Amino acid sequence: MREIVVFSGSSHPELAEEICGRLGAPLSPSRTSRFTNDCLEVQLQANCRERDVFLIQTLSAPVQEHLVELLLMIDAARGASAARITAVIPFYAYARSDKKDAPRISIGGRLVADLLATAGAGRILTMALHAPQVHGFFSAPCDHLHAQHELAEHFRARCDLSNTVVVAPDMGYAKQAAAFARRLGLPVALGAKQRISDTKVVISAIIGETAGKDVIIIDDEIAAGSTVIEALGHLRARGVGQVRIACTHGLFGRSSLERLAAEPEITEIVTMNTVPVAPEKRIDKLTVLSVAPALAEAMRRIHEGESVSELFE
Repeated sequence: MREIVVFSGSSHPELAEEICGRLGAPLSPSRTSRFTNDCLEVQLQANCRERDVFLIQTLSAPVQEHLVELLLMIDAARGASAARITAVIPFYAYARSDKKDAPRISIGGRLVADLLATAGAGRILTMALHAPQVHGFFSAPCDHLHAQHELAEHFRARCDLSNTVVVAPDMGYAKQAAAFARRLGLPVALGAKQRISDTKVVISAIIGETAGKDVIIIDDEIAAGSTVIEALGHLRARGVGQVRIACTHGLFGRSSLERLAAEPEITEIVTMNTVPVAPEKRIDKLTVLSVAPALAEAMRRIHEGESVSELFE
């Protein structure tokens, strides 16, 4: 790892430190300051010339602040003659803006991908994009990992799955939920969901056999928690047993974590650390698994010119 240089933005330095520990490479220093007119300035404080540079920055709140910081880091590395620049973005927040579903609406997922390329990113490494088509928005090579292996191993080791069904809260996540269910050798059920607004959804039905079963509800991210709460109402009416929640990106805004934990059927909420989870949110029902091993291995393979496709399987 002699020619690798890793920097972290301010969004999730703990994850960057863990990744570097796995890589056996130091986390190089950087400085982010603010001018009196509120503009950001970034300085990378380690040599980048002809090096393989990795910039770790997840797009957690405040998303726009962290995005601009990442763009400036990429620009600084390009100006410092880096041989290759890889933006490591565990949570690509703009993936939810992936289509034109209303008149005169912006498609932020594509625009931000263009901004990353314009800034100088030669490669993107990310996890669990909200919609598969977002992968195609990137003009630079994009390695799109998932956390299904880590989540499946957790449930396999901790739970009795003999009477369990996996539930996808909407049709858009059906393929991923089915793949997760196959890993565990479990059946799958699907929710028929309609999104009314950012915080309001309606699930008209759960398609599949769930009566009397324990349930694992899996989704790519939980922000407001409305989808899970709506699905839980249908499952409760069917007389399900224990309910466990699994997601890759645990944003848990607007007291959603507290709402979910208050539901008596929910015994565990499992997420990955693609975004930082504040200490006050580390409640008893919450389990946070690490994506550092997967990201570190992907970064090592990218650096050494090995195939990353095995990590997708």
